[in-house]
Amino acid sequence: MQLATARVLIGMVIAWNLQAALAFILSPGAYAPGFELSGIPGTAAVQGTALLFIMWNIPYLVACWHPRRHIVSLVEALVMQTIGLIGESALLLSIPVEHASLRASITRFIIFDATSLLALAIALGLARASQKAHQART
Repeated sequence: MQLATARVLIGMVIAWNLQAALAFILSPGAYAPGFELSGIPGTAAVQGTALLFIMWNIPYLVACWHPRRHIVSLVEALVMQTIGLIGESALLLSIPVEHASLRASITRFIIFDATSLLALAIALGLARASQKAHQART
């Protein structure tokens, strides 16, 4: 039960990341203005971000496959998510209030990363509990 719940939580984060990546790849023009970008540079920047979303999912996928056996990948994912949340929060503080759409875009990333961090932290707790229970049985 613990591993299944951990997989669901990790899977939700993977799905959110891939959904965002797909949206950014298919409709970059819809998202570029939120970063105060336009034209070819805006398209390239948004689609480049989508590629990063896909790349960042590798440890999440490994952890989801078997959270107890691949707990290191789960810890890596949690650290990556923490770095994202801290970095985006610092970035938001550096952007003047006059850039409302940019601040709103970054705020959405902060909310996304905070929610994902919580899900991954719970998944890690469940994986560790499962690991301890497994070690006690063997």
